[in-house]
Amino acid sequence: MKSTRRSQPPRGRRHRKVGFAALIGLSALVLTGCTPVEKRGYLPDGVTNLSKEIEDFWVSSWVWALAVGVLVWGLILYCVVRYRRKKTDVGLPPQLAYNVPIEILYTVVPIFMVAVLFGKTVELENKMLDTSQKADVTVNVVAKQWSWDFNYVNAKVYDAGVQADMSAPNPEETIPTLYLPVNKRVEFVLTSRDVIHTFWVIQFLQKMDVIPGKVNKFAVTPTQIGTYQGKCAELCGAYHSQMLFNVKVVSEANYNKKMEQLRQRGQTGFLSNALDRNGSEIVPKDAAKLQQFLPQGTDNSDIVTEGAK
Repeated sequence: MKSTRRSQPPRGRRHRKVGFAALIGLSALVLTGCTPVEKRGYLPDGVTNLSKEIEDFWVSSWVWALAVGVLVWGLILYCVVRYRRKKTDVGLPPQLAYNVPIEILYTVVPIFMVAVLFGKTVELENKMLDTSQKADVTVNVVAKQWSWDFNYVNAKVYDAGVQADMSAPNPEETIPTLYLPVNKRVEFVLTSRDVIHTFWVIQFLQKMDVIPGKVNKFAVTPTQIGTYQGKCAELCGAYHSQMLFNVKVVSEANYNKKMEQLRQRGQTGFLSNALDRNGSEIVPKDAAKLQQFLPQGTDNSDIVTEGAK
């Protein structure tokens, strides 16, 4: 009589199936439990047109790094277990001087991975630094120890900042605020009055050095109305931690209203970026030639120095 009992798969195969199913279940549980913070790799919530691309690149880089790490850790553990010395072993194990296929694999794969990472980095960086398109708004950001001045080039008005007063009841009210219109391409022209600073709006997910004697530029399109924090990200002296500012992204109507308020206060013209740290022109006789950045059509009569602090 034939037996109707089915043959059981080998125990090792059953264990592998159970382990694989457990891994899939655990992965699904972890991935579905991610909040938006985890999904963007713990980056701040980006508020520009390039934020999604930056977040995706950041998360992808960590995923691939983790995959490489898991592979390397797995190979190390495999070698530790598979080639461990047994009590019955005598003498040295067989010695291999080289293994050409493995050495080629370990050389070609990392080169390929680095090349892909480098190419993607350059591609995204080119987008982040692209200033070839015409900007709707141009802002000359002037860094100084330890605050910021803002020249609104298109509106021909300016706003001079002062260092944050940390002893004030509300220090937030003592720092300068940069106004930007939502969904408009903004080009930042960065200049410094003294030492190296870094212009960093945290939720823009990008920053750039502000270097004395050099003009740096980048452009973004803010996509969400709100107030965002900015700071200097380069150690620039004793009060570096107090070199703070806010960015208010507002509707175009409110942006124009702010420009008119500055105009009514008499803050018109181009606030000089050729000042020393004491607020004095280096060579007052020919200020235009000393400007690190000077908008087209601006001459000496348009340059303002008395508003600087």
